[in-house]
This record gives sequence, structure tokens and C-alpha cells, in this order.
Amino acid sequence: MPKLKLSKFVVEKLSTEGRENIFWDDALHGFGVRVKPNGTKSYIVQYRNRTTGRSRRQTIGPVGPLLSFANARKEAMRLLSEAVQGRDPVETRQTARKAETIADLAEQYLTHHAMPKKREKSVANDVSMLNAIIIPELGDRKVAEVGHRDIQALHNSLRETPYRANRTLALLSKMFALSVRWGWRPDNPAKGVERFREQKRYRWLSDAELARLVAVLDEHPNQKAANAVRLQLLTGARIGEVLQAEWKDFDLVRGVWVKPSHHTKQKRTEHLPLSNAAVTLLQAIHESADPSDRFVFPGKLPGQPLKELKRFWQGVTASAELSDYRIHDNRHTHASHLVSSGLSLPIVGRLLGHTNPLTTQRYAHLADDPLRAAAEIMAQKLER
Repeated sequence: MPKLKLSKFVVEKLSTEGRENIFWDDALHGFGVRVKPNGTKSYIVQYRNRTTGRSRRQTIGPVGPLLSFANARKEAMRLLSEAVQGRDPVETRQTARKAETIADLAEQYLTHHAMPKKREKSVANDVSMLNAIIIPELGDRKVAEVGHRDIQALHNSLRETPYRANRTLALLSKMFALSVRWGWRPDNPAKGVERFREQKRYRWLSDAELARLVAVLDEHPNQKAANAVRLQLLTGARIGEVLQAEWKDFDLVRGVWVKPSHHTKQKRTEHLPLSNAAVTLLQAIHESADPSDRFVFPGKLPGQPLKELKRFWQGVTASAELSDYRIHDNRHTHASHLVSSGLSLPIVGRLLGHTNPLTTQRYAHLADDPLRAAAEIMAQKLER
């Protein structure tokens, strides 16, 4: 292969006679121009990997107005300098091209973290956020290339739904934390992104609303679903825990519900004392149950529990004239009535399975009611 003292003028005049040829620069060893039979010209660089001894070649770019001879030579010097220092620019480029994308990270997150360690409903929520938000916006991006500004922009774009925006941010933060552990990148770009302020829901039923709900449940034709809601109201359990409950989890003699760790949000076994009313309810359900049913509330498919009560609950709340009241709010109703009746926040927190005392603090203002009633006693005496 011929060697020439390459310059802009020389490169423009290069030609080949029906075959590919490479012209090397005799001033910068490893820098050259490849000319194809059709006349197309490209700047190239060639070097030897100092560790393996393997010869490597990389195209810098096409000869033309977008890449000047001076810039091509400058880039060749940079690449050859890296090779002299023991690095391999070609290998680095190939590695970057094959680097994992956010879509790859999402798949690995679900396979190695979410599915083995999270509840089924939580995994479904993650999949929903990945498919609806994260993958469409960032899926094709390389994990190592996503920056703090990218995460901030995505979070800001969801400002109209602050709760979903914050859950998406939390999911991204966990995914990038795993990518750091797996050696895909050195840092977590989701760290430091300020979350939106969320308006927490504190909806529960007054005595009058609760009476209306109980009356509708008593008259409803679907007593299996009605009993599930009754048990939720009596125990303050999450509806998922109620529907997944099995007969082996209950000791009706001692009046205890042992919630297995794979059913609870905190992934720990909980022992919940049952009221006499809850025990009576469960005994009545058990007496009419099929002995082969392992679930307290069996579904239509054999061996499966009742899956959800969405349609049932919509009808019940409409009949009871309860506005903006979710089935999960039964848990808040249970707790609020206990606190307003004089029970301490730590006791209520233990009954609800709260691991963080701050979670129970949402009911703190209701604890004033018994104190206010006690204070009124002296006021009434003075009035008399």
C-alpha cells in the first residue's frame, strides 16, 4: 500500500483504478485514506493493541465538506495517542455501541429484582410505569449516557400527576442504583431530583356514613364480597390481604390472624388479634364454606382466591351515597374510629402493621376528641 505525504490537496487528487486502495501518510504513522472503486474516500486510522498485539482499524469519517483534512488528522492523532497509552479505541467504541440501554435495564430490573422480591401488585405497577412512561421516553438511551438533567426533565413532564411522577422517579432511582451495583455506570442520576409535594388522602367514614355502608352490605346479593369488606372493616387489613387470606392463617380458638410475610406490604409475618365480631364472622363463613376451599374468599377458578371487588365496590358506594371513597379507605375508617375512641397511636399503628410511627401520625388530630370530651366534664360541672 502506497505511502504519501498526505494533505488536503493530495487527498482530493487521489484516485484508484477499479479497485480499493489505501494511501498511508508517511508523516503520521497509522493515518491514511481509503479509496473505494466507486471513488468514495474515507479517513482511517490503524494501530496495534499493545496488550494483545492485534491490529485494529477504525474509520474516522468520509472525505468531504463535513470533515476537513486537518480535523481528520487531529482525530487520528488522538486515537493513535490512546493506543500508545495502552488503550484500544476500537474496543471502546464497540463496547459503547453494545452498551446496555434503559430498556435492557428495565428487563433486568424486573427479572432480577422486582419479580423475585416484590408483591404481584407492586410488580404490575412497575410494569405499567415502565411501559407507559419510562420506555417510551428513555428506552433507547444507553444507561451510561442518561444524566441528571434527563431524569429531571422526565419528572417535570409529569407535574400534572405528582403522585405518579414521584413513583416513577422512585422506580428510576432503584433501577439506576442496581445499574451501579452491576457496574453499568458509576453513579445514580436520579439522586437529588426533588420530588413534588403530594396531597395525601385522609378520607374515612363518619358514624352516619358507616351506618349507610353497613346497611347496603347487609342487603347486597353478593354476600361473599360483602363479607370480605366486613372483615376489612373489622381488622383494618388491606383488601389484598383479605382476599388472599387462607383458612390455615386463622386460629379462631385463640382469635388470631397470622398474616404470612408474602401477603404483607412489609414482607414480614404479622400476628393480628381478632375481635369477637371478626371471629363470629369467620366462623359463619367457615360453616357454609366448601371443605376443599383453602381460601376464605374463593374465586371462580378452582384453587384461586377472589381477585378484585372493583365493580362490586362501585355499586356499594353509589347505593350508600359515599363520594370519593375507595375500598382502601376502609383501612383509614378502621384506624380513625379507634383513635377517636381513645386508643393510642402506637397501638393503632401495631394493629395496622405500620413499621414507621410517622405513618400513623396522620390520625393524631383525632386523638384530641377523647381529651376534649374529658375537658368538657369540668365545664359542665361549673355550669351546673
